[in-house]
Amino acid sequence: MDAPVHVRDAEYRKTVLPSGIRVVTEALPGVRTVALGVWVETGSRFEPPGWSGIAHFTEHMMFKGTRRRTAQRIAEEADALGAQLNAFTDREHTCYYVRVLSEHLPKVTDLLADMLTGSLFEEEALERERQVILEEIKMYEDSPDDLVQDLFLETVWAHDPLGRPVIGFRHTVESLRRPDFVEFVSREYRSPRLLVAAAGDVDHDQVVEQAAELLGPLSAEAPPRGASTPSVSLDSTYRTKDTEQVHLCFGYPGLPQGDPDRYVLSVLDHVAGGGMSSRLFQEVREKRGLVYSIGTFTVLYRDAGAFAVYAGTSPERAREVLEVSLRELDRLRQEPVPEEELSRARESLKASLMLSLESTASRMFFLSRAELYFGRRISPDEVLQELEAVTSDRVQALAQRLLRDRPALAAVGPADAEATTRAALEAVV
Repeated sequence: MDAPVHVRDAEYRKTVLPSGIRVVTEALPGVRTVALGVWVETGSRFEPPGWSGIAHFTEHMMFKGTRRRTAQRIAEEADALGAQLNAFTDREHTCYYVRVLSEHLPKVTDLLADMLTGSLFEEEALERERQVILEEIKMYEDSPDDLVQDLFLETVWAHDPLGRPVIGFRHTVESLRRPDFVEFVSREYRSPRLLVAAAGDVDHDQVVEQAAELLGPLSAEAPPRGASTPSVSLDSTYRTKDTEQVHLCFGYPGLPQGDPDRYVLSVLDHVAGGGMSSRLFQEVREKRGLVYSIGTFTVLYRDAGAFAVYAGTSPERAREVLEVSLRELDRLRQEPVPEEELSRARESLKASLMLSLESTASRMFFLSRAELYFGRRISPDEVLQELEAVTSDRVQALAQRLLRDRPALAAVGPADAEATTRAALEAVV
């Protein structure tokens, strides 16, 4: 386990290489480990329609062999260094990251760079990993609470790549071939789209030197992305699944990352459904016993966002869950949040932030997302100040701004509950 991090002692440095690669580091005293991430500004929203899932599939393939290392060698080298090597893909980014003792950082950086610049995408490995991802899709489809949240985003952004699931669809994953991956990597994995971020016991100059040397083979040219805000749909979608419950996800277009009210949204989200004392948890579960699980969530992307409620309930209770939930959201529009409740939400968010930053990995992710979306360091103290500045009037104003239309609805449940679920939505709005 990492040692606790004293956030006010961090030393931040940033370098932009001639190739366009950005390097940001935070030196943290008192730790002997480092977390390093190589971020690529590509994800599912940048895939052509017929290639849905290729960004995530590519991430898997980066571990399956390079010109210098077999897949087994990659795994053995990471284990020999005691390194925790992993990766993930989201709608706007792909990240390859590692946690390791700081003395081994040069070796593990070489390993990561080799994966990104030298992967082979061999046919046999592709076919094997295709089956792995198809099983992953089945697992995802067997998790209705996860499925319905993606289905909600697919409903809201029905006509935009932002609405497609990161994992892709069975038919697109089955259709992808080696030349598709070669073209995708050539087009997307380019120096100006790369961020190298590290936090912990780290030497900034050493990371810069290795990034320049090892990631040099990547193209230094990257055409700018198209800048079109995705159109929004407030329809309803029902996916039939052999489940006991109806899983509901309903909500509204939200805020993009750069919106000045994003911290107000964090407080609004917490008051509405962020914990056991939240309004939805208390009203829908504790007072009425209508659900086991209910809460709110937000997603914020470069130029779009969403705010939503998730709940799982019996089909015959769907209407009441919708009624009570929407009534509670309307209260946020109509009435200011009492100061005691507001203070509780602010303090909870501040504590969550500070607790989440007590490891090198979480500091690296925090540092990275600030650079990716804002091009600068955002210190924890800055976030604390922004949260402290959130007032009841600002929360109410944001609720009036966002929670004003009929909600979009996605539901996953048994076939015989579809008509009643759709009717419930129409009845309560």
